[in-house]
Amino acid sequence: MWYAITALDHADSLPKRLAARPAHLARLQELLHAGRLLLAGPFPAIDSEDPGAAGFSGSLIVAEFNDLHAAKTWAQADPYALAGVYREVDVRPFRKTLP
Repeated sequence: MWYAITALDHADSLPKRLAARPAHLARLQELLHAGRLLLAGPFPAIDSEDPGAAGFSGSLIVAEFNDLHAAKTWAQADPYALAGVYREVDVRPFRKTLP
């Protein structure tokens, strides 16, 4: 089943986010190569494709896991979570309808 992982960043967490980004992307690449990643990306803190120093306010990942527990366990081990980027993480089942 698909699961939506929505995370909100701590204020001023851009330096931590940038430091943990390679490890975070490597985990997402693993999901992608396994055919289990629907989409992933950050929420810019301002209305801009490249927010620069304003950074990001969080992230969204939609990926396939065996169950909710597996999705939550994966999210808790994310490098951004471990580095203290995220202040809150929500994991919910997701049903893709369109496209």
